[in-house]
Amino acid sequence: MIANTLNVSTLRRDLFASFVVFLVALPLSLGIAVASGAPVAAGLVSAVVGGIVAGALGGSPLQVSGPAAGLTVIVFSLVQDYGWRATCTITLLAGALQLVLGTARVARAALAISPAVVHGMLAGIGAVIVLAQVHVVLGGSPQQSSLADLRELPGQLAAPHAHTTLLGGLTILILLAWNRLPRRGRAGTALRLVPGPLRPAIAAATATAWALGWQTARVDLPATLLEDWTPPVLPHGPPGGIIGAVVSVGVVAAVASLLCAVAVDRMRPAGVPRSDLNKDLRAQGVANMVSGFLGGLPIASVIVRSTANLQAGARTRLSSVLHGCWVLVLALACGPVIEQIPLSALAALLVVLGCRLMDLAHVRDLRHHREAPAYFATLGGVVVLGLGKGVLLGIGVMAVLALYRLTTLSVRSEQLVPFPGDGPAPPRWHVVVEGTFTFLGVPKVTRHLQQIPTGSNVDLDLNVGFMDHAAFDAVHQWRIAHERQGGRVDIDEVHEAWYERAVTGDTTPPSKPSPQTPWWAPWGDRRNSEPVSDAEHSPASDLLLAGVRRYNDSTAPLVRPIMSELAMEQKPQNLFITCVDSRVVPNIITASGPGDLFINRNVGNLVPRQGSYPADDSVMATVEYALEVLDIRTITICGHSNCGAMAALLAGGTEVKHLQKLTHWLEHGRHTVARFLGSELSADESPLAHLCKINVIQQLDNLLTYPWLEHRVEAGEIELVGLYLDLPTANVEILDRATGTFASVPGEVPVGDVQDTRTPS
Repeated sequence: MIANTLNVSTLRRDLFASFVVFLVALPLSLGIAVASGAPVAAGLVSAVVGGIVAGALGGSPLQVSGPAAGLTVIVFSLVQDYGWRATCTITLLAGALQLVLGTARVARAALAISPAVVHGMLAGIGAVIVLAQVHVVLGGSPQQSSLADLRELPGQLAAPHAHTTLLGGLTILILLAWNRLPRRGRAGTALRLVPGPLRPAIAAATATAWALGWQTARVDLPATLLEDWTPPVLPHGPPGGIIGAVVSVGVVAAVASLLCAVAVDRMRPAGVPRSDLNKDLRAQGVANMVSGFLGGLPIASVIVRSTANLQAGARTRLSSVLHGCWVLVLALACGPVIEQIPLSALAALLVVLGCRLMDLAHVRDLRHHREAPAYFATLGGVVVLGLGKGVLLGIGVMAVLALYRLTTLSVRSEQLVPFPGDGPAPPRWHVVVEGTFTFLGVPKVTRHLQQIPTGSNVDLDLNVGFMDHAAFDAVHQWRIAHERQGGRVDIDEVHEAWYERAVTGDTTPPSKPSPQTPWWAPWGDRRNSEPVSDAEHSPASDLLLAGVRRYNDSTAPLVRPIMSELAMEQKPQNLFITCVDSRVVPNIITASGPGDLFINRNVGNLVPRQGSYPADDSVMATVEYALEVLDIRTITICGHSNCGAMAALLAGGTEVKHLQKLTHWLEHGRHTVARFLGSELSADESPLAHLCKINVIQQLDNLLTYPWLEHRVEAGEIELVGLYLDLPTANVEILDRATGTFASVPGEVPVGDVQDTRTPS
């Protein structure tokens, strides 16, 4: 009975999602076909094949395939050089290449291409699309190259076709303004049912042109998809050029599909298996062979359609297959309507998509990793030199950057200020060497070391991934000379013990470094396992300062790029309400970093109900700011075992009655106690542990006593999550609100060969 209900529920979700994806895919397929210089029917053929063939055979169940905007530039060039039917043959051969690569199980190797090059390529493609399609929006035609498009643009702007330009402008206006429309009230509910702005924008432009009788170029659709079908022909030209074209289509489509699969994996709901990249690459190959044979465009997995599929609630590959069926059936049935679509509206759609491919957010991320030059080199190369040469230029720049990093060494030295009470002591210096330490870095390191006064105590941190003999000899000889003159040198190797192995003559391959006390360990643990100064053994303030010093020396350089990015703005993903208990460390139990969690801590992780007494707005002030200003969409309440606040409630408050403010605060926990008294205690659970878990459930319910928040939760805009930290085991459990029970967080079981967790933007 349960299985049948689950199947019906899944089928209902997939049916709805398939229709949503169809509404998104239809205008995109038409626009990409027009921009590629291919017959309009080719876009529909590839959408059908991508949905049915790639959807049925693919290794990523929620991924949707079809014609991709990222391949537009390649296809347009191939059509100009070889003709349309020969381009179909190149698509077929590219599919065969993908099939071979998938069979050889090399899918993950394609992900070795730097994200800087991939994003730069997509940005360059976006720029090429914008430059070409702006001419269509203005009533003209694209030129043979992007530079020619740029040269002709001023003349096109000076003499636009009025009706065509107005229709394109209307489409762009709707596409840009759609997400700014209100999402509350009845109007907002209706808008949420519409799958994005693509369909309304195209429909508005089409209705306007038809109602006003404007004369403008429109879609020319054949009576049937294969009405003018003829077998593909072999391309004529130099063999090297043809092979390059096949490899370009096959590799670019493969990389786009694999990156999309990785992105979908990170967004997939619970219970959906991870992608099998090799299986998916084989499916893409078969789909491209079928599409090329039937006269369709090259196929790749597309993040826009895949995201729409996920957001619409799809759970199986049935959604992708059905979306292809809708294109096949409804596109043919609505042929006369489709032929009323103005080409300028489709061009405007591609202009917006091209601009979105040039996402500056990637530049900010790459800048912190010093990879922005490769991004801009690839972007400029694609626009000026073409796709293939542009990508090769980006790879070359990335190789130069990698070589530079391999030979780059960072050296920092500073004199440490003694702690109060240390008494007379020799000067103490701290030197940090980071990077790859070869003979090229010896002059830089020795310059810093020779500036240290004789007789000083030196802490030398070798945070290096490799050290050659010249580097070792330079450091070792300096150490001997410095200690001979009365100084002391302590060498700490953060990674592999290159220096120690050279001193001892150990010739075995480097092994993993011995475990060191992690940065998050309590002060007491580090004090017992690491050499520290005498001042660190007593006053707590000294322990605090010692911890700050360790942070400044070791951790601050690692997090500085992240903190500099967050310095002017925060964008946390989760409002995390938890107890003030010192044993609960939110960033550790959620494996999160700076900027991820917006944290509210109070005694007992309590949320005062609306209208509660004594009145307290501190928690809800945090909630209000998180939701309304920071636009956070998830609220988590995390309780823990052995909670002192819950123990006080369980004892009736007698243990803390002498603490007036705390007693008043714990009044907000009386509903938790009432719920506890009405619940059943399991045999293997202590009353205190049961109360701690009940408290998490009750505080989530307390949030819902605020009508404005309850409305947003019911509308699906806000998600509530309950967590419970069991201190003795250090395990975190998640609340199933339907059953009111806590269970282990589901793990991810690898499927197939997919272990890559890279993400495209």
